[in-house]
Amino acid sequence: MTQAVSEFEVRRPLIDPFARAITYLRVSVTDRCDFRCVYCMSENMNFLPKADLLTLEELDRLCSAFVARGVRKLRLTGGEPLVRRGIMTLVGSLSRHLAAGDLDELTLTTNGSQLSKYARELAGHGIKRVNVSLDTLDADKFRAITRWGDLDKVIAGIDAAQDAGLRVKINAVALKGVNEDEIAGLVEWAHGRDMELTLIEVMPLGDVGEGRLDQYLPLSIVRARLAERYTLEDIPYRTGGPARYVRVAETGGTLGFITPLTHNFCESCNRVRITCTGTLYMCLGQEDAADLRTPLRASEANALLDAAIDEAIARKPKGHDFIIDRRHQRPAVARHMSVTGG
Repeated sequence: MTQAVSEFEVRRPLIDPFARAITYLRVSVTDRCDFRCVYCMSENMNFLPKADLLTLEELDRLCSAFVARGVRKLRLTGGEPLVRRGIMTLVGSLSRHLAAGDLDELTLTTNGSQLSKYARELAGHGIKRVNVSLDTLDADKFRAITRWGDLDKVIAGIDAAQDAGLRVKINAVALKGVNEDEIAGLVEWAHGRDMELTLIEVMPLGDVGEGRLDQYLPLSIVRARLAERYTLEDIPYRTGGPARYVRVAETGGTLGFITPLTHNFCESCNRVRITCTGTLYMCLGQEDAADLRTPLRASEANALLDAAIDEAIARKPKGHDFIIDRRHQRPAVARHMSVTGG
C-alpha cells in the first residue's frame, strides 16, 4: 500500500510577534446567507458583487498556501457556506490535504438549513464534524432571531448529519431576554442527542443599536445559574478554538463557553480569518487587515502571496478590544459578523 505524498516539501511555520504558531484558519467562502440573524446581519444586506469574490479555485489555492505554512485545522464559514454554488467542489479538493496528512481537520460552521442536502457528501469528503448555529428550540422565537429561518428544516439537517456519521456541535448565542430561559433546556436537548453545546456571548460587531446592547448577557451569569442546577466540572478538553469547556455531570455531556467580553481568550490565539474577497483579518476584534487577493492574482507562483502572508502575521495583535459601548451605542468593530464568519 503506497502512502500519500505531501505536496509540501518545505514548511516555514507562521509565528506571530508573540511566539504563537498560527495553525487554525477560518475561511468565509461567501458573504451570503439564507438567514438574517439579528446579531449577524442587517435585514436588508448589500452583498458583494460576484467579481469581488474569490473563485473556488482561488479559495483552494489560498487555503493550500496556509496549509503549506503549518495550518492544521481549516474551517469553512460564511455567511452560510453551503449556499455557495459549487461548494462541494472546493470541499472535495481541499480534502486531499487530509488524505496527505497535511491537515488534521477540515470542517465547517453552518446554520443547518442545507445539511439535509449535503451531509452525506460532506462525510464522504472526510469531514468528521460540523458546528450548527442554533439559539432556540422555539419555532416562533427561531424565526424572530433568524428573520427568515425554518426550525424544522434545521432539525432535519441535524438529523441528516448524525445519520451520515458526522459529529454535531451546537453553537448558541446567549441573548438576554430572548433565550436565557431556554439555556438549560438547550443543554439537556443537545446532550440527550450526544451533541456538544457551546454558548457564545453576543459580540459588538456591525450595527449596534439599543436592542443589541440590551441583548448582551454575560456568560459568567449563565454559568452561575447553570451551576445552581447542574454539577459543572472543568475539563482540559480543547478543539483548537477559544471555548473553555466543562462536563455536566448530570448529562455526561460537554458544555463550552466563548467569552470575548467577560474573559479575554486571546493569550493562546492560534487563529486568523480570511473573507470571501481574500482579505486576511489577523484578529476578529481589530480592523487591521491584509489584502491577499491582489498578490494571489498577480502571479501563478506563491512568492508574492507568501510575502503578503508573512507581513500580515507580523502585525497580529496580542488581543482584541471588544467592549459594549453603551454611551455611544457603537460597535467595537464596524463590519458585520457575516463578513468574517465569526
